[in-house]
Amino acid sequence: MPPRKRPTSSTKKKAATQLKRAIKRGDVPAEPKKPVNRKHRGPPVSDAVQASRKLQSAFVTLPALFLEQTKVLAASLALTRPIPNHIRRFPSIELDVESTLTCPRRPKWRFDMTKIEVEHNEEGLFKKWLAQTDESVQKWQDEKGTRFRFPKVQPIIPPSQVTTMPRSTTYFERNLEVWRQLWRVTEISHIILVLLDSRAPLLHYPPSLATYLSDHRVILVLTKVDISGPARADAWTRYFNVHYPTLRVVQVESYIEKEASSVHQGRKQHEPHLPESFRHRLLDAIRQEHAAMLEPPERIKADPARLAKWKPPVKRDVDWERVMTAEGVKVGTVVGGPAVPREDEPSDEEPKFLTIGLIGQPNVGKSSLLNALFGAHKVRASKTPGKTKHFQTLFWTPDVRLVDCPGLVMPNFVPMEMQVLSGILPISRVSAIPSCIHHAAELLPLEKVYRIAHPTQTDALVAEDKRTWRNSERPGGSRAKETAWTAMDVLIGYADAKGWVTAKAGRSDIHRAGNAILRALAEGRISWAFWPPDTDTDAPLTSEEDSDGMGVWIPRTDDGAISEEESEEDGEEDDEDEGDKVADSHSPEESGEESGSEPDAAALQVGAGRFGALQEIEDDDEPESP
Repeated sequence: MPPRKRPTSSTKKKAATQLKRAIKRGDVPAEPKKPVNRKHRGPPVSDAVQASRKLQSAFVTLPALFLEQTKVLAASLALTRPIPNHIRRFPSIELDVESTLTCPRRPKWRFDMTKIEVEHNEEGLFKKWLAQTDESVQKWQDEKGTRFRFPKVQPIIPPSQVTTMPRSTTYFERNLEVWRQLWRVTEISHIILVLLDSRAPLLHYPPSLATYLSDHRVILVLTKVDISGPARADAWTRYFNVHYPTLRVVQVESYIEKEASSVHQGRKQHEPHLPESFRHRLLDAIRQEHAAMLEPPERIKADPARLAKWKPPVKRDVDWERVMTAEGVKVGTVVGGPAVPREDEPSDEEPKFLTIGLIGQPNVGKSSLLNALFGAHKVRASKTPGKTKHFQTLFWTPDVRLVDCPGLVMPNFVPMEMQVLSGILPISRVSAIPSCIHHAAELLPLEKVYRIAHPTQTDALVAEDKRTWRNSERPGGSRAKETAWTAMDVLIGYADAKGWVTAKAGRSDIHRAGNAILRALAEGRISWAFWPPDTDTDAPLTSEEDSDGMGVWIPRTDDGAISEEESEEDGEEDDEDEGDKVADSHSPEESGEESGSEPDAAALQVGAGRFGALQEIEDDDEPESP
């Protein structure tokens, strides 16, 4: 509580005012300032906390006018129904800009340089790269001459004059400290596993990353294949084999359910496990890359003198049988602190172990795959993107070590709404909820997924709403008979079905509804996936899950009805919240009857998936020691 001020007379106030004016005119010298005793309040901040704060991802901020305009358009632009079949293909982006996006490369350094000199060079290069990337993104946004240019958004235009949503910006990592984590991992790694979400792999392997890793041994790992399905996963594998013939592609899924008797608080538990078939494929790809690195290059073979002195850059002898069977809590020891970067100059000594790095964008499952390889919770994993802050080094066996790199958003010419849909960005940091829901509703029939009724067809009494994004004639006027859906209709219908209203005005809580829908889409509880760009979606597809008008949605049952388990945390906007909890379709007794809601109200047609059943480990910051 601040100290109470002493009462002063009007005479003293007048004298103080005259003194201030005299000091300002220069007639009286100013009194020296008294030292301020700034007492530190609260516990001291540890070095680990300060380092974690430095590694927080940084993105651009959307303008307020852009948010308001998209909110208005979300209530006026009708969604395309039925959804065209070409939507199933991942959009191929045609670049009309002068320069393409790149990933920043670490500037060259020498061992005789000081830490300050190295960091100064890195900061200068990153600042220049950031300016060039922003310029390329701005050109990409302006290539169609749209009136809604970011961030120079024009004043709100009446919805009747607009037919499409304005093009949003694209997000990419703007924090140098996070890029330094990628630099360290690529420097010390002999083989790099690039993890790609099989729902939209091209989004996670943009040209900028492909160019950056062009001089590394790379294996593409398609994750979450249990969500996208074998047909789409095989199609994407063929696509990458055609466009990246030198890279090996492996499909994995990281989680399986425990026995039905293993439950906790009425919820099924999942353990990290990699099925033997996926494990063999992954290890075979690593072994082939390791064998290729033991062979000298052609230019070395052509020179006998150089061939006699040549030594492979990796460890020759690796016990692969031990790697195949290495599982359990006691396998894999975390090495504290950053690992020593690999020297540019060749060394006479053979490396002590084979280093395998795991990189990728947030929420692709790097930490989850590590846990699955070990068969135990070795590193912290979460549904929240960007949980890993600092790269972690673990020994798989004495011959092989794994390095988990923090996920970072790569530069790519894709809109922000697509990045949110794939879970690359934390939902709690998304401000353009209506715009993201409009984009998702153009790809999936959300009104069918949630089985919600159109707001104009409900008999509930709706209070008069004077907000600009909502038509005041809708509750009982001429528009009551219309059935065209908008993104705002989806939000209102879902919020009404869940009973979510704002605290003061009692209106439908559209922000909480949008938050819950985006979480379900990002976490895979609503199953969806794209086909490769070269897929002929007009022809009959091999997958039985595809039907006309469903877009990228993959319904898991014949009628698409899968019950939803209600929970008190449903739709919370906290970063650590898991959002909607979904019960299994074959256990109707867990479908939320305890909360008092109707079992068929807003039933969520989802497929939780093995990979999507990730439980966050919050017990310890460090994994268990052997």
